[in-house]
Amino acid sequence: MKHEKNGKMLYLIGENLDSDSAYYRTETGRMVQLMRGIYADAEEDINGVVLRHAVRIANYLYPRAYLSAASAVLLAPTRDGRLYISGPRSQRTRIRTLEIIQNVAPAHPSTAQALIADGLGEFRVDVSSLRLRFLEAFRLRSEHAASIDQDMRTSLVARLVEEYGDPKRSADALWALARENEWYREGEQAERYLVKSPSLIEVRNEAALNFTVAWHGQPIGELRHDGFEWRWQAEKGFDLPLVQQRTPGKLPPFILSLLPEGWLERVLKENDERGTLRSGKRYMSNITISSDPSEIAALPADRLSARLGEFCNNGAFTGRYEGPARGDIEQNFEENLARLFASTRTPRLSGVQIKAPMHLDPKGRLVPSTTMPFTHILKPAGTSGFQALPVVEYLSMTLGLAAGLETSAVALAAMPDGMPPALIVERFDISSGNDDDRRIALEDICSVLDLPPEAKYDSTIERIARGVRPLSTEPEKDLLLILKRALFAWLIADGDMHLKNLALLKIASPGAAAFRSVRLAPLYDAVTTRVFPGLEHDRMALRLNGKDDRLRRADFLRMAATAGIPAHAADDAMNELLFGLETGLDQVALPDVPNLNAELHSKAEQMLEICRDRLATWR
Repeated sequence: MKHEKNGKMLYLIGENLDSDSAYYRTETGRMVQLMRGIYADAEEDINGVVLRHAVRIANYLYPRAYLSAASAVLLAPTRDGRLYISGPRSQRTRIRTLEIIQNVAPAHPSTAQALIADGLGEFRVDVSSLRLRFLEAFRLRSEHAASIDQDMRTSLVARLVEEYGDPKRSADALWALARENEWYREGEQAERYLVKSPSLIEVRNEAALNFTVAWHGQPIGELRHDGFEWRWQAEKGFDLPLVQQRTPGKLPPFILSLLPEGWLERVLKENDERGTLRSGKRYMSNITISSDPSEIAALPADRLSARLGEFCNNGAFTGRYEGPARGDIEQNFEENLARLFASTRTPRLSGVQIKAPMHLDPKGRLVPSTTMPFTHILKPAGTSGFQALPVVEYLSMTLGLAAGLETSAVALAAMPDGMPPALIVERFDISSGNDDDRRIALEDICSVLDLPPEAKYDSTIERIARGVRPLSTEPEKDLLLILKRALFAWLIADGDMHLKNLALLKIASPGAAAFRSVRLAPLYDAVTTRVFPGLEHDRMALRLNGKDDRLRRADFLRMAATAGIPAHAADDAMNELLFGLETGLDQVALPDVPNLNAELHSKAEQMLEICRDRLATWR
């Protein structure tokens, strides 16, 4: 008789099928034999039929056995298709996706009857009693015991205590059954579990971390690490494609791009991403990351309160520097600077160069931004032949502006204790004041191309163009900018224009689901590297037309063609940049700041001479 409700049918010889009908229907293809005496309709989902009627099948095959362990609790197979029974012998039977696992029952089992309904009618089956079930959970090296999970144990304890009154009486009842079957070890373990009642403490891996990530003070998602891998979950309702976990288990590339490198990485003394994220809360692009969401609201928002140009005279900073000093001979400037980063509230910066996050206030005071908005970056002079780095970068940025490139605002600042001048750089990835409600993010090309920071030299200008084209809101203009930036880097001998020194500047309105502008970011971190020790033969950081040296106009035109830039547009863009750079070289000069000694002037002149030579060769 077929069950009409859902049409899935199991046939058992002697119960709802005779052998002659079974033979006929099997021969005509209407039924399938699963094993001796057990059949199912051929057109049905056989695996589903078997699992649905698993208890009936076991009762048919092993009428002297009873459901035990997890199956006595569930009155069904487990989710992985296992049905646990106990009977006269130990054996395993597999029928399609069902595995019936039978172990040897104790000499004096305590069983009860349960009612099963599976679509073929109701029937009764023997199952382990509550007491026997609980003892089964403590059998040694038993697959049946392993099937009873912590939740099942907890439920059994509650039911036993409810029946016998308290844990002690429950243990006495268990012992009576355990002694009868000589299950002494099981009785001991069950009594210990009951009487000592394991405190239901949630045990977790204490290496697990959970961070809230906010952008402009608004939580945008949760970043979790379970001790093995990262998980990113965007905040519901935040639809901007800002943080994306492109590789499962890995830190999202945008977050990775914010983490410190080089000098600051050594200062923080953290040897992995987890430690670095725990050591700070504030990052570029108004990103804040904290394990305590309540801290985020108390962190200052980064927005300009004064423009660098208001406190400059021909490139010289006229405000007042109130940051770290060299101090006495026992403590050098780098150590004083490092003390700033002991505070988790001090903003973190990427990049290998020594730099400090600063705040320029409306009175012209330049102070550390530990408790203030992070508005400007201070780049002090290096050591071991790199003392002229701020001076050379100032000239490079000034030439970039003359060449027609949009740049960060920069100025040279006098430093205390006779130190060489430092470079001040104004941030362009933050709003310009309280009335500016733009949401701005800066994503370097390493992140855009989903590459780790250590791979920042492993790419080409052509690949950058391919990566930027589909993301830019003005792709034709940005492709020309990539061409001009590459040409500018070649002409000033900038061997460090890598993937982290190029970026996309993304701008959105509050609450928007898409960025209204995605453009190549202004020029930053441009510097003639060939004037520094060990870099006299420095080449381009990224290849163009397969080359990193001895570049000619034909190479740039070939790169333009590969990127889809018309030849006339490429020629016009390059000519415009060449004319601006030539004019800039005729006019550029160092600002009048203290401690610009002869060595620094010499490096500056050497840098300008390299630029003139390259420009002359190009012409």
